[in-house]
Amino acid sequence: MKLGVHVADFTFPGGPATLADDLTRIAEATEANGFARLSVMDHVWQISVVGPEDHDMLEAYTALGFLAARTTKVELLAWVTAVVYREPGLLAKLVSTVDVLSGGRAMLGIGAAWNEPEARGLGLPFPPTAERFERLEEALQICLQMWSADDSPYRGRHYTLERTLNVPQPLRRPPILIGGAGERKTLRLVAKYAQACNLFATPELPHKLAVLREHCEREGRDYDDIEKTVMAALDVGPDGEHVDAVLATLRGLADQGVAHVHSRIPQVWDLRQLSILGERVVPVVADW
Repeated sequence: MKLGVHVADFTFPGGPATLADDLTRIAEATEANGFARLSVMDHVWQISVVGPEDHDMLEAYTALGFLAARTTKVELLAWVTAVVYREPGLLAKLVSTVDVLSGGRAMLGIGAAWNEPEARGLGLPFPPTAERFERLEEALQICLQMWSADDSPYRGRHYTLERTLNVPQPLRRPPILIGGAGERKTLRLVAKYAQACNLFATPELPHKLAVLREHCEREGRDYDDIEKTVMAALDVGPDGEHVDAVLATLRGLADQGVAHVHSRIPQVWDLRQLSILGERVVPVVADW
């Protein structure tokens, strides 16, 4: 099992003036402590489960480019890209750019989008749910075509690209992680297109994995080829007092086949919990 760090809150004690330095310290500590991935949200306003709407929020792919220059090993991604916030041809180019400039460490995390108030607030497109899922599937097809030798046109219901030229190509084809647990649409798209799913550490997890397995059977896909990831709390406490509880949670997830656990670390700018996790948790779960 591997662990990852999700930076979802950019409201640090020093404010915007120290944000670049704070992000650099977090990125360096993430890598030094053995985490496998580092991600940012793809939101333009803060989301309610994290904080008030007017808390600091950075644009995802600009932030990933910044993080690419300050790391050498961790995989980098938006967790997860709102498909309707960028045209798919541009999205494929953005991920390709991060991949090339990071030395082959970019992933595409993507989902159907859900935050209508921020989209309406900044004039971003936000069509009905069914259309967003149609656009998600077309975006996946476009990205895969642009990350291949095929630069022929793409004509879908929602997107038309006259030439899918993408130079330079990524150094590796970016693995695709699709976020969401929808049983009829999202998990079908995982089975058809993705290298990883992202679910939540809830009592429903075994059922969601069983549904994914059924979709894989229908798509002729090997279920074991898909990395199972979850977003879960890794709050070990400021002095490591909750390490045993975190390890117990991770053990239970590993027993269900989860290979990667991604987490928003409390007060990540302080770095102490990153250090405790790196010393007392990352090495333990590496063999699970």
